[in-house]
Amino acid sequence: MGFSSLTEASNPPLTFLHASGQDIVNEHGDPILLRGVGLGNWMLPEGYMWKFGNRADRPRRIEKLVRDLVGEEDAKQFWAEYRRYYIAEPDIQRIAALGYNSVRPALNSRLFLTETDPPHELEEGFELLDNLIRWCKANRVYVIIDMHGAPGGQTGQNIDDSANNLPELFMNPKHQDQLVALWEKIARRYKDEPAVAGYDLLNEPLPERTGASAKHKAQLEPLYQRITRAIRAIDSKHMIILEGADWSNDWSVFTKPFDENLVYQFHYYCWDSPTKLNSIQRFLDARERLNAPVWVGETGEKDDAIYWATTDYFEANNIGWSFWPWKKMETQNTPYSIKAPENWNAITTYSNGGEKPSKEIASKAFSELLNNIRLENCVFFPGVVNAMFRQAPVKIEAENFGHNGQNKSYFVTNPQRLSESYRHSEPVAIHTLSETRRRSAQYVTLRASEWTAYNVWSDTAAPYLLTIKAKTANAPAQVQLQLGSRVLNVTLEKKAWKEIELGSVELARGKNDLKWFVTDGVADLDWIQLSPAVTTQTAKSESAAVTQ
Repeated sequence: MGFSSLTEASNPPLTFLHASGQDIVNEHGDPILLRGVGLGNWMLPEGYMWKFGNRADRPRRIEKLVRDLVGEEDAKQFWAEYRRYYIAEPDIQRIAALGYNSVRPALNSRLFLTETDPPHELEEGFELLDNLIRWCKANRVYVIIDMHGAPGGQTGQNIDDSANNLPELFMNPKHQDQLVALWEKIARRYKDEPAVAGYDLLNEPLPERTGASAKHKAQLEPLYQRITRAIRAIDSKHMIILEGADWSNDWSVFTKPFDENLVYQFHYYCWDSPTKLNSIQRFLDARERLNAPVWVGETGEKDDAIYWATTDYFEANNIGWSFWPWKKMETQNTPYSIKAPENWNAITTYSNGGEKPSKEIASKAFSELLNNIRLENCVFFPGVVNAMFRQAPVKIEAENFGHNGQNKSYFVTNPQRLSESYRHSEPVAIHTLSETRRRSAQYVTLRASEWTAYNVWSDTAAPYLLTIKAKTANAPAQVQLQLGSRVLNVTLEKKAWKEIELGSVELARGKNDLKWFVTDGVADLDWIQLSPAVTTQTAKSESAAVTQ
């Protein structure tokens, strides 16, 4: 599973985490790298994860759609069962078994407070959170409590369940009072719980594109300070996690740390076309200025190539991460996918303003959904998880060499020349093969004496079938594929892409070093794949020769 972020020796219980300089450490002073998943669409449903249109893009609109279709009483029963089964104990057991050590549940304040004036407290949200923390504690998984939908809404967008498309949290003092009171109640309830890693005070506040950031971001750090003072009057142990304005990433709002146990969070998505691996240098610079830990609260929503690249990039810079989300409907880019119920298109059509289906059709679809959301009925995509953890079996994209620079992760003869695509600040020649909104493909061109290096992890010492997709750029090229002390010599003679099987190789338990080294000519590499071997026998020779 790659390196463990928690001590494995005897499975000791979780201890409180806290900031120590730029590290997150446990009570023994051991650095802890949080590697987790976001539990989106559970307590705060998002319409895109249901394939819904704008009429059902957020919780309150999804709830209205369900009521419209099946009636008040059936809708109430539906939501009780939905929240019971969408994230349940088997999900947490599976999350732990896959190697994640944390979860970030997205909370909607409407499960804790009514929107009446004055609001009334609700227990439903706490019951769900209590169960989650109990399951996580039993499986040694930390919980980061994420205020995804604050009273009044902190973004004015669908993601916070905004009522009026306005960031009313920053427009009406009563909503800030409600938020402070809710965090006080959360702190009071969990102040002695070590399985809670920290309190993420506000998710993605004040987007810039709507004008919300320009109008209100001066209020953000003062509000964080007020919430933190209220929490600290009750709870001195837990980390406080702060997100910048404009989808978490505008850190100009932060002056200096106002508490000894702060973590600063940014979100990272690579949605550019053509795809590029966006720099995190400004967050590294801010970390030096603030001298506090930095964490990625959300990343994902693209493809396996980016998942490998980004988690490797973060960890090379001592930054933990949380993948978004754990599961959603009819997808291939999350660990688990929910199957769409029969006739689900009738529901999605209605969500887009189309014809209203009968109650019979809708009831059947929602009933089937309650069955499909259970983990045992979801579809698992191991490639997504393996890419995140850079572990075999896996396809290693050529452009995802390491992040330690010239002579460590790669060698090129002209380090002043920068790549035309993907990793624009580095000198390895990367070219785009194809590009879509959700998937990208690049390849690497290297000349004689140049190389790229990769690290791949294995849970156990085991054999894998090694395959490459490569070609020569012009005349025949000679290449070595080095895996530990073993060397495979490859001759590339054709200018057309070809998948070449190189036989069985043995991976050691833990980290394995792999290098693609061009000894003569010019070679193009698309990917290196490690697949489960059908036999445990590996080649005895330390050098094998393969000709395309």
